[in-house]
Amino acid sequence: MIFVIATTDVKPEHRDAYIAGAKDCIAATRQEAGCIAYESHTSIHDPNRFVFVERWESREALNAHARSEHMKVWRKLSADFKAAPTVIEIISDGKVETL
Repeated sequence: MIFVIATTDVKPEHRDAYIAGAKDCIAATRQEAGCIAYESHTSIHDPNRFVFVERWESREALNAHARSEHMKVWRKLSADFKAAPTVIEIISDGKVETL
């Protein structure tokens, strides 16, 4: 099993647009083969920080997710909304890989 924690800081003026786009991406991702869980949360300390918590059956399923059409669309749409690049941690077998 693979866990992913992805943290994104969003520009305050783009917060609502980011949330709207994220909802579409989340709905599509939850339909993917190998997706066990895919959730978005907002920091209680910073309303413009979003944390995605994902659980995948395998690294292959996660890799397929990264190549999916809706993720390509989401990356392009959300690029201008971000205050900084997304930080992604992939957790597997007790090891953490930072991308």
